[in-house]
Amino acid sequence: MSGRGGRYPPRTLTQDDAALLEAWRGGDVDAGERLFERHFDAVARYFRNKVDEGPDDLVQHTFLGCLESRDRFRGEASFRTFLFAVAHNVLRNYYRDRRRGEGRLDFSVDSAFGLIPSPSAVVAKQRVEQLLLDGLRRIPLQYQIVLELHYWEDLTAAEIGVAENIAVGTAKTRLRRGKALLLEALGDLAPEASSLVNEASLEERVRSLRGVVVGG
Repeated sequence: MSGRGGRYPPRTLTQDDAALLEAWRGGDVDAGERLFERHFDAVARYFRNKVDEGPDDLVQHTFLGCLESRDRFRGEASFRTFLFAVAHNVLRNYYRDRRRGEGRLDFSVDSAFGLIPSPSAVVAKQRVEQLLLDGLRRIPLQYQIVLELHYWEDLTAAEIGVAENIAVGTAKTRLRRGKALLLEALGDLAPEASSLVNEASLEERVRSLRGVVVGG
């Protein structure tokens, strides 16, 4: 698959994701390319603040994983939630490969920064944006993931539940706990953080990172 580029005319975007996936299943490479073009930015955002290198290989693995596990997609949920569920597995495998022999991987405890302490692939121009990106990488991955899916991809708690294979109530709890942990992480990172971001402004601030992470 090629990278981004918007090579398909707008009229193709009216086609349903499920129909494109079905066509791709049948060997229509063009349909696979259309899905790739349509969802590349979202999948790249999923990985970019969690790894220390460009996300393109992981994006490719995600779409190939969709094709390989296509029979699991029954259409009960959106293709996007299916795509993020595959991306979750790709990310987990990525970390396992990076830390072979270093103990069990646990997204409820491990953070992106703890697993890969080198700088994120994302560099923001504004101090507050960089603090938020760094703060997200310092909270356990299960919370970073739900916050980013909710604020960057507009997934509901129910959709997050499908993507992460957790109950809706658990997704809601992780969102609440994730915001609290992010505020704590910001305070640990910089003394001026509380004057830049507080509970009232946190959601708007995190949403604003969407375009910073990858041209969205």
